[in-house]
Amino acid sequence: MNLKWIISGLIPLVLLIGVLAWVLINGAGIEKDPAAPVEVLNIERIKVTYEGFELSVSNTGPETLTISQVIVDDSVWNFSVSPDPTLNRFEDGKITIPYPWVMGDPHAIKIITENGIITEGEIAAATLTPEASWSNFLNYGFIGFYVGIVPITLGLLWYPFMKRFKRKWINAILALTVGLLLFLFIGTLADGFEIGAEAPSVYQGNMLVIIGAALTFLLLIGFDQYQQKRQEAKGYSPFKIAFLMATGIGLHNFGEGLAIGSSFALGEAALGTFLIIGFTLHNITEGIGIAAPLLKTKPSIKHFLILGTIAGAPAILGTWFGGFIFSPIWGALFLGIGAGAILQVIYVITKMLVEDHRTYKEPSVSWLNLSGFTIGMLIMYFTAFFVKF
Repeated sequence: MNLKWIISGLIPLVLLIGVLAWVLINGAGIEKDPAAPVEVLNIERIKVTYEGFELSVSNTGPETLTISQVIVDDSVWNFSVSPDPTLNRFEDGKITIPYPWVMGDPHAIKIITENGIITEGEIAAATLTPEASWSNFLNYGFIGFYVGIVPITLGLLWYPFMKRFKRKWINAILALTVGLLLFLFIGTLADGFEIGAEAPSVYQGNMLVIIGAALTFLLLIGFDQYQQKRQEAKGYSPFKIAFLMATGIGLHNFGEGLAIGSSFALGEAALGTFLIIGFTLHNITEGIGIAAPLLKTKPSIKHFLILGTIAGAPAILGTWFGGFIFSPIWGALFLGIGAGAILQVIYVITKMLVEDHRTYKEPSVSWLNLSGFTIGMLIMYFTAFFVKF
């Protein structure tokens, strides 16, 4: 290896390190005291216990901070911090506040640092935070089961009815599937941005969603092309498309389970009969979309069971994650990955439709396909009325 070439690469790096070291040691050259200290204390989770409140906090600012006072409902209150009231950068702590909270009432919490910086947290409706137990574990899992696996499986049962359709109608159903997936893609991104905004700004939650989506899409496309080149195969296997679609929808359903689990944990929502019906109507269309690529094949019951589990089971994992160990950072990342996987399936099905119509010398955007795409979008839009609140 050429020594001059290595040195030419190291010189800019060494100079950059020297400049940064100079700034850190000597400052920027402007001698002026800061108007206020830069402190950022993030409240990651508020847990309601029989004794009061437990707050999981982290110092995401550039400087060390010290928690000196806590105010609950406009009253100064006793508290303790573990491991220590002084938190270094990126250090986590737990604030314990013995407080006689009232079931169903809202409570406001203010944390004041030694320098007078205030961080606020709110409990919309106080209720005991579910503890990690086998009973709650099973209950959360059952919720995920009947909002994930059950409606997906019901949607797959439309397969025998759709099997009798002719080629043009099958393509229209595939176009309908693209409409369903496009709605899910946009909705998954929106949910990811919403959760990402709750994360500390230093972690850039929204950018994490975009990075997760972009890298997942490109990795899946690259892996798929590598497999095709290695196997010298042309086109896409219907089972492979259905598997990819189930995976993407499963990651989306993980986000749904995440929202349900965290809502229960925070006491902000109750899952009633109306909500169950809404998720069933909303997710049953996803089962139809997974079955659509298989209309020209003869899948077995085993295939449908596998696809239903892949698409629906992540909702169970989401409820567990959201109910017991929810983190905005991980939530944003998972939803970004889900959006990227869904986008890759949209790309695959659209490409397959275009190639099929090109073979028969037909326009790709026929009125039938456009109608199917529009109906898919509208179905997802109107069934979402039952689950958005």
